[in-house]
Parts: sequence; C-alpha cells; structure tokens
Amino acid sequence: MAAYIPEDKITEIKNASDIVAIVSEFVSLRRAGRNFLGSCPFHAEKTPSFTVSPDKQIFYCFGCGAGGNVFSFLMKHQGLTFPEAVRSLANRYGIRLPTRKMSPADKKKLTERESIVTLNGDALKFYRDCLFSKNHGQRAMDYLRERGMRKETIDDFDIGFAPDGWDHLTRFLGKKKRSVTMAALAGLIIPRKKGSPVQGPQEKGQSYYDRFRNRIIFPIFNAQSQPVGFGGRVMDDALPKYLNSPETPVYNKRRSLYGLNRARQQSRQSEAVYVVEGYFDLLTMHQFGISNTVATLGTSLTLEHVQILKGLVGQKGEAILVFDSDQAGVKAAQRSVAVFQKGLLAARVLVLPKDQDPDSFIMKNGAGAFLQIAKDAKGMMDFMVASAIAKYGLTIEGKVRIINDLKDAILAIGDPVERALRVKQLSERMGVEESILLQKVRQGGPVPAKRQWMTGRPDTNPKEHRCVSKPKGETYRLERQMVAMMLQYPEMIPYIAKHRYVTQFADPLLEKIGKGIIDHFAQSGSDVAGLVSRWTDVETKAMVARLSLTDEQWDKDGCMNLINQFHQSIRRRDKSLLQRIEAAEKSGDVELLASLLQEKQHQAQRVTHRHGGADTRLVSTSDDI
Repeated sequence: MAAYIPEDKITEIKNASDIVAIVSEFVSLRRAGRNFLGSCPFHAEKTPSFTVSPDKQIFYCFGCGAGGNVFSFLMKHQGLTFPEAVRSLANRYGIRLPTRKMSPADKKKLTERESIVTLNGDALKFYRDCLFSKNHGQRAMDYLRERGMRKETIDDFDIGFAPDGWDHLTRFLGKKKRSVTMAALAGLIIPRKKGSPVQGPQEKGQSYYDRFRNRIIFPIFNAQSQPVGFGGRVMDDALPKYLNSPETPVYNKRRSLYGLNRARQQSRQSEAVYVVEGYFDLLTMHQFGISNTVATLGTSLTLEHVQILKGLVGQKGEAILVFDSDQAGVKAAQRSVAVFQKGLLAARVLVLPKDQDPDSFIMKNGAGAFLQIAKDAKGMMDFMVASAIAKYGLTIEGKVRIINDLKDAILAIGDPVERALRVKQLSERMGVEESILLQKVRQGGPVPAKRQWMTGRPDTNPKEHRCVSKPKGETYRLERQMVAMMLQYPEMIPYIAKHRYVTQFADPLLEKIGKGIIDHFAQSGSDVAGLVSRWTDVETKAMVARLSLTDEQWDKDGCMNLINQFHQSIRRRDKSLLQRIEAAEKSGDVELLASLLQEKQHQAQRVTHRHGGADTRLVSTSDDI
C-alpha cells in the first residue's frame, strides 16, 4: 500500500503534523525548556523520561529507548502499519491522497486491518438501522429507554441492535460484495460447522452465520474513533449475558477500553479517570456528565490498560476503580492492585453500597451523590487491608489468612520505601513483628526484576529491551558524540563529509547513521523528522531520536575539539593494533597474528579503497569550514 502514497505527499503530511498535538492525545505532556516531557506510554516509570521535541518533530524515551517521528509514534502506540499512520494523519490534516482504480493485484494488497475496519463500519451502520427499524428494533429501543438511555446517548455511542435470526448481517455484507471470509476474520460472522443445520451464504463452499443475534450492540472504538469490535447484550436472562468480538488484527482486549475515545478530554482536565465494568455503567456515567469514564471489556485490567490510563491522566493523575458491591466486584478490585503498582499509577477503589452498581446508583441518587462518595474511595492497599479484615477477622487464623492474601500485593510494590512503609503499617495493624511479617512477604517469591515489574511478564526478548546506554569504550563514545554533533550542529556536516570521518567509525550502526545524515541533509536540509523516516528498523530510529535530543551545546570550537579527540583516538587505536601485531610476532602466535593482520587490512581498506586511495585521517584546521 505504500506504493500509493508518493514521497512528496508523505513529506507534506509530515510537515503539516504537530507531533506534540498528536502525542498529547495519549500522553500528558508538560513543557521542559524547548521540549515537552511526560510519562512514557510504552513502559512503566516513576520519573518522566519521555521527551517530545516540537523543533525536531521527534520523540524519545530515555528510559526504554523508544523513539522516532510522528509516524513512528502512531505505529508503535496504535499498532498501525506505516500506510495506515500516513492515512490517519492525512485525514486529520485534510490532505488528499491520490487515488486510482485498483487492479485485482492492487486489491489484494489491502491490509487486513483496513478491510476489517471497513467491515466494522458496515456492520455498525447495519446494527444502527436495525435499532431504528420498526420491524426489528422496537423491542430493543423500548429496552434501552427502560434502562434510562436518552436518544443523545444512543446516538453518541452509536448503539445498535442485532436482530434475531442466523444470517441477517451475513446477507447484508453479501449484498455489499464484502468478503465473508474477511468478515469471519473480523469476528462478525462464524463458519458453520460440518453437519450443523445452520445455513447461510457461502464462499468457497463454506457457509457462515451471524455472531451477534437478538442483542443490543455496543460498538467498541479505538483512540482514533474507528470501530474495532462490538459487544452484545441480551435483553432477558439468556446466557451468556454479554458477548464480545474475538481477538482480531484490530481488536485486542488487553489494550481496548470501552469509551476511551470519548473519555480523553475530561480525564486530561481532571487528572482522574473512573474505571467501571459494564457498558450500561459507562453510558449512565457519561449521560450524567461524568465523561472521564472508561469500561473494561470482559477481561481483568492489564498493564497495557494501566499505561493507557496513565497517558490519559498524566504522571500526577489517578484512576478510581468503581466495582459492584458483590464479592465478584471485590475480587476484581483485589486483582487490580498489583497491576496498578507495576504500572506506577495511583489508584483508589470505590465499592458501592450493597446491591448497587454505578448504573443503578446514579440513576437513583444522581451524579452529585456519586461524586460525593467517590471522595471517600480508599487507596488500593488500604482497600485490600480493609477487605481482608472484613473477610477473615482479626483472630489468629484470620491474621494468617490476611497476610497470605496481601503478601503478593506488597511484593509487587516497585518502590522499596513504599514497600517498607506498607509492611510497617500492616505490622502495626496485625500486631505481628515487622521482621517476621517481612520474612513472610518475601516467601511470595523474589522481588521482580526491573524489566519484569515494568512489563508485568518475564523478559522473553532481552535483546529488544537491552540497556540503551551500553558501556563501551572511548571510541564508541566519541563516535556517538560525532553523530550527535552532526544532528544538533548541522553546519559541520559538509566538513565531516569532505574529510570522510564517518567511514572511520568502528561501530556499524553509528557509521550507517552518519552516512544517512550526510545523504539526507544534502538533499533535504536539517529535517530530523524526515531523517528518521529513512530507516525502518526500530533501533536506528531510536538512536537518531536519542542523539538528536541529548542536552549538549555546540559551537565551532567545540566541534573542532571533538574532531581532534576523535582523530587522536584513531591514532591510539592504530598504534595499539601495531603493538599487538608486534607482540604476536614475537610470541610466535600464528593464529592471532593472522587475525590481527586481517584487522589491519580491513582498517586500511576503510580508509583508502572505498575512497579512491586518499588517506584522510589528517585533521584539517577549522579554517577549512
């Protein structure tokens, strides 16, 4: 699909985009000098290290190493392909992309994601039309009104209805010439099992039937307000009460929250977000003006959810978990404690009065009463302690069970000071010696390694998360500074290109970046965001972004001083190699000698053969600039 987007259009879109505005939709940023700073949306951190440069139109996290331009951010944060990120920004800024009639081969290039979003849009319209149809939707509309849903709420959230019957949607999509195979991949329809009496339209000998039947339909949108999935609720006591779309290329329950696209503004302003469990709970909250509310989608809160919430409310914000008053609600709150601790987001728990949920409580008592009791929501650990005491009591047996219930949650606290204070607090409350309690807590397992408590799972790909600032020698440090100088003081690039210093780099990645900088700046000038687009691999993009944002001040004299240090380092490296060759000759180590001679030959080739035989290692004076 990238072939359909000319390079000049990509440049136009990039130049029109404001990376600060885009990132601010997902991350709470504050100005820090010339740049903006916030908590990284890609890993858990206490001290904000996620930097966005409005001047260079790039981002970089000094904690986890993620970096790039506006396209890179959308691709990583939203899971988009490059063409999808480009199209998303083109639509946002009103830039028309060229279109042409696609051949059959072109049609095959349409991504699954694009096709599924289109199919979901068709399904959304179908369900909406059914809800407002007197033939199909009257009962569903009556049910929604009985639940207190206003017309504007139904419209704002695009609520619909899937009529009873096996293949209403399947036939609708067939009439629109949509691929039923792709509709099945989208989770809208289901292949009929062999021998099943259920019939329906066929494709390649396979027949299908509708996933959602006789249910109120709640479209699930991503942060860009694209329909990525659906939830369906019955209107009686049939089971299952709720049915959600399966995992698809565009819908992931671990990263999806109902109402996210409508909760952003008020969550950002109030630095708080309410998390509820049900569709109607959320709809009622929004209907009564509490629009900083999202809902989980049939799954426990995950670390990915917490990172999304943290992006909504910012480093100093908080989440208020609003659970039903029954035992299931209490257990759901308890399961969330460790996740929020790992995600480093403050959270409180609001347990409503007995037999109440947010929907029924607000409908009966109003938004004011809800906000009043929300002020008394307990901190997560305080809630855990109070719940455990209420459940087990303070007998000897009860205390043992309380400590067993709480030890994993205490162990999950990333801050050692907070963990120690919680142990002390619990010790005083339980009347158990602090040292014994601490020993019991540690029996829950070793304190998670940094990477594990940041991600919530073992580090299965250490290479992906390697330390950004790997300890290397002087040569690497100087080469990295040379690249940073080129990015931050581009006036030196012609001089560096003339003397071919980049070809003498020992680090392949830095050499590749240095060459890319010289080529790019010769063609496009000092456009760092455009430079980032030269490479597809994450490591290179992140390195360029990082070196562009290092806090260094450059002038002509400082640049020449660095170049002289680099030259001296090369001489020391060459001298060391000659000494090692001489030592190998004296010791008679033929194998080592051959290896060292080969290394010497490679160094000579880098300096001469690539560049017409001229040895350029002599440093010129600054008058050459």
